[in-house]
Amino acid sequence: MRQGSPVNWLVGLTMPNLWNKTRTTLEMIKWEHSIFALPFALTAALLAANGLPALRTLLWILVAMVSARSCAMAFNRWADADLDAANPRTKMRAIPAGLLSRQFVLGFTLLAGLVFVLSAAALNRLTLYLSPVVLIVLLGYSYMKRITRWSHLVLGLALGLAPSAAWIAVRGSLDARIVVLTAAVMLWVGGFDVLYACQDYEHDREAGLNSIPQAMGLTAAFWAARLMHLAMLGLLVWFGLLFHFHVAGWLGVAVVGLLLAYEHSIVSPRDLSRLNAAFFTMNGVIATIFLVFVAADLLMRGGIHAL
Repeated sequence: MRQGSPVNWLVGLTMPNLWNKTRTTLEMIKWEHSIFALPFALTAALLAANGLPALRTLLWILVAMVSARSCAMAFNRWADADLDAANPRTKMRAIPAGLLSRQFVLGFTLLAGLVFVLSAAALNRLTLYLSPVVLIVLLGYSYMKRITRWSHLVLGLALGLAPSAAWIAVRGSLDARIVVLTAAVMLWVGGFDVLYACQDYEHDREAGLNSIPQAMGLTAAFWAARLMHLAMLGLLVWFGLLFHFHVAGWLGVAVVGLLLAYEHSIVSPRDLSRLNAAFFTMNGVIATIFLVFVAADLLMRGGIHAL
């Protein structure tokens, strides 16, 4: 029996080994960062239901969000394993460091993708029909940096689909108004991915990978990110008008703007040392605050009632 066969792979999964692989997998996919897009999905779900959706719907939305993101992250690590190994910043990721095999990560990707499709099927027919399209976007992003400098916007779209998908999960149909929030999230994520890619400026040039920093330089990349985030705020204002925000909703938009300004104030082309604090910590805060303020807006209008 050859060493890499599925039987030997399963036999090797003793309980301690399985626990170690599970812990390493969770670290690899950064599961805690699911909070980036999840609050925007929940915002859309609240607006679609004009209050709290059914608990069953909320639970399946949560399962779909976490499984979709886990599938995308694992596939990205699988597809980029050789690139990560050549990059000093990423060479200690699970596959290049030998903590997980490519076969294991691919198997996890397939499992997470299956859970996503099953959760989409549990929601309604349209979410099931659209689930392959969502997976194409999520998985396709991993190859975009080999093709175009605008890969950041593809990543943004992958996360930006969350509010539109959540709306469909609740309503069974798409409303053009929620696409405005999808576009806002796309620019929000895309802008910060531009900043994040500044860390790999030199490596991307040497490896022939595409990004806005690689193509335009660090200073121009920062301006591109600022313009994306200004456009995102403009879309949030439009979104607020479409959904007739009251005071709480508009306060949420204002707080998002202030937090974005703060994030841009702590990083610069000459100092990327606080980039992780801006990218990971504050982005989760921004998404959560927007959800809280929109929920408060609905509550004050009598739109949210106890389950």
